[in-house]
Amino acid sequence: MEASLLFIQLLNGLQLGILLFLLSAGLTLTFGIMDFVNLAHGSLYMLGAFICASLTQLTGSFVIAALLALPLTALCGLLIELVVIRQLYARNHLDHVLATFGLILCLDTLAEIIWGPAGIAIALPELLNGQLEIFPGVVVPIFRLLVIAIGLLAAAGLYLVVNHTRLGMLIRAGASNRTMVSTLGVDIKTLFSGVFAMGAALAGLAGLLVAPIAEASIGMGNEIIITTFVVIVIGGIGSMKGAFIAALLIGLIDTLGRSYLDDLFKLMMSNDAAETAAPAISAMLIYLMMALILAVRPQGLFPASSR
Repeated sequence: MEASLLFIQLLNGLQLGILLFLLSAGLTLTFGIMDFVNLAHGSLYMLGAFICASLTQLTGSFVIAALLALPLTALCGLLIELVVIRQLYARNHLDHVLATFGLILCLDTLAEIIWGPAGIAIALPELLNGQLEIFPGVVVPIFRLLVIAIGLLAAAGLYLVVNHTRLGMLIRAGASNRTMVSTLGVDIKTLFSGVFAMGAALAGLAGLLVAPIAEASIGMGNEIIITTFVVIVIGGIGSMKGAFIAALLIGLIDTLGRSYLDDLFKLMMSNDAAETAAPAISAMLIYLMMALILAVRPQGLFPASSR
């Protein structure tokens, strides 16, 4: 029984890690290549969830809604880049933080005007709403397995694009020396717009995948964006490989910590003390890990030069 519970928690940690990677991959593209600190990246995650929820209600099909929500979220990201973000590239990081924090407030208010203050739940089709027995006594929701599979496919696709296509070559070159890329005739503004839209699509994908598990709600991106920044700091700013490995580590540590830390503490202290201390320590685990890793490797596990 304990082994089956551990396996289920490992799957839950893997699922959280995959969702964090989808978010951190877009942020890594934006931060690592464009040197732009985008606190509003979580708002694109929220928009992806709300757009998918509305389209699911409109079409009656989550699958069709998801396929339509991805390009629409990318389009929202493109519009935000053209109207707001593009004006800030030449500014310093403090201006980026202040401007995108204001953008968070604007997008949260806009979402509340369009969809209302209450969250929107997404109904899954019968095929995805069931459970699957992987091993005897180990039953997991089919949709959670689908989230993991889609996330791994997205990671593989992103790896191929970044490392084995002309676009990826331009992205990597732009990350290394944008001035040189511009002098070679590449329209750096168009490249940046495409990168931002790609990051928005990845954030939207994470949002529409998590919405059926929780729900689309106002400010949902604000709750996860700090953890996403922790992922890219641990993995190494600008490193896609680092973002992937760090996201999985954080997903597993956070999930297992919340599940088993109280049992561990009960071996060393009273039950009441353990139940009081465990939630606080488990919430701090990922930040403690970040501090430990940065003390040993200040540039993160995989600096951008190791991509």
